[in-house]
This record gives sequence, structure tokens and C-alpha cells, in this order.
Amino acid sequence: MILVTGANGHFGRATIHALINKGTAPQNIKALIRKAEDKAYWENQGVNAVLGDYNDYDSLISAFGGVSKLLLVSSNDLQNRTTQQYKAVRAAKEAGVQHIVYTSLQRKTEDSSSPLWAVADSHLNTEKFILESGLNYTILKNNLYLDLLPAFVGEHVFDNNTIYVPAGDGKISAVLRSEMAEAAAQILISEGHENKMYDFVNDQSVSYKDIAEFLSKISGKSIQYISPSSEEYMVILTGFGLPKEMIHIFTAFAVAQAQGELDKTSSDFATILGRKPTSVLQHIETVYSRG
Repeated sequence: MILVTGANGHFGRATIHALINKGTAPQNIKALIRKAEDKAYWENQGVNAVLGDYNDYDSLISAFGGVSKLLLVSSNDLQNRTTQQYKAVRAAKEAGVQHIVYTSLQRKTEDSSSPLWAVADSHLNTEKFILESGLNYTILKNNLYLDLLPAFVGEHVFDNNTIYVPAGDGKISAVLRSEMAEAAAQILISEGHENKMYDFVNDQSVSYKDIAEFLSKISGKSIQYISPSSEEYMVILTGFGLPKEMIHIFTAFAVAQAQGELDKTSSDFATILGRKPTSVLQHIETVYSRG
């Protein structure tokens, strides 16, 4: 039995659909949800919908019963994530889960000097909990979701002809979330992934200067790339009325890109996926050719 947490989130839902598409019988999948009213979606597809909450240890023990492989999708509650995921790992061990696959974070710096520390700290702690549990594990070190890249490039880049993000000359090797989920499903249904860490990154790193040049080429316009200070960037985002937490997260990821935290290439992802992933520039062309 395979259980996927966060089943109503983008990653969890995509993973379950990938499992089914790869031939896993729906009755051999558990979808962890928090609200009873969400059961119908999965039950209509033959998937076992089980109630559970990262804050409720007993609910996790119950949900994890009979599960051999667990995809632990990281919580989006940054303030409480470390405690929540500690409970999840403890519950998995107590319930007899044999293998945890965890969606962690791609990074180079593993201390508080990292611009991503507010996000990375809980991931590193969770990895530690998993390793100390004695359970088989697979750690997915996820790069930035490629789906989010247009938020940094700008929705109206062809109107203002400018990419404005404090990423300096930094490069990223972002990957589509749906392809990450597909690769995670492949790990869940195959052997040989025990006690390994995989870099879920693209096979080519790209800078915003590269993206600006590419957009210029496909649009016939002259797109410039400006890398402001992080303070100037936060002022701009504030002017858009974004919540403070979102502003800090976007700025942290921009600065992290500038410092090379997400500049990593590897064949891990393509090997597991079984094909070359969608490249950064392919996705950019798909998104911006629509308009």
C-alpha cells in the first residue's frame, strides 16, 4: 500500500494520478486528506481517502496503518513544519511504514547564512529525523518549480519589456512540478531507491539574462534584464499588494538564485523520469507564446 500526503495539494494530487497512470491499482493507494468533504473526489476514483493532519499524531498513526511506502509531501506551514513533520516521521515508524520518500529542497548552503534558511531549516531537520528513524528513505532535493518561474519573469514582460528580479548572474535548473510528481511516482512503484538522495533538477542551468535573450528572440522585442537590490525588489512587490510572507519568500528565492543556491545540474531526474525533462526555455516559450 502506498500513501501520499497532501493529496489535495498540487504535488500530492499529481503524484496519485501518475501512480494510477503507471498501472497502480487505485485500491492500493491511500490519499491523506484533512477534510471529510474532500473524500468524494478520491473515492470516486477508487482511491482510499483517509483523514489525517500533521498536527494530530493519532490521526497519522491511524492513516499510516498498512502502508509500506509513504510519500511525505512537505507541509506549507513554515512556522510549524518542523514539528509537524517530526510527528509524521515518528508516526510512520510506529505504524510500520517501511520506506519514506520525502520532498525536500535543493540547496548548497546548509546553515543560517543561506538566504533560504527560513525554508531550508525545516527540510534539513526533517531529513535528519528520517535518517535517524532507521527507515528506508529516498530524499528528493527539489529545485524551484518551473511552474513558478513566470512569477519571477513577470506576467507582463512583453508590455514593459523588462525582467526585474534581484537574481544577479545566478542560474537555476528548475523542473516542472508535474514531472517531479511523475518521477516521485516512479520511485514509489520501483525498487533500488532505498537510502538515496536525488537531485530533482534539470540537466541545464539558465540565467535570467539567458531568458531575456530568449524572450527577445521569440517576440521580436528587446527584453532587458535588470537585477535590482533585494530592498528595491521588496518595495516593488509591496506595491503590488502582496502579503508580507509571500514577499519575503519570493525575495529569498531571488537572492538564493543570485548566490547560486539553485544552480545544480544532474542526470538523476532524467534517469528516473525516463526521458529528458521539459527545459526551462521550453516552458518559457510555452507560457509566453500564448499571448
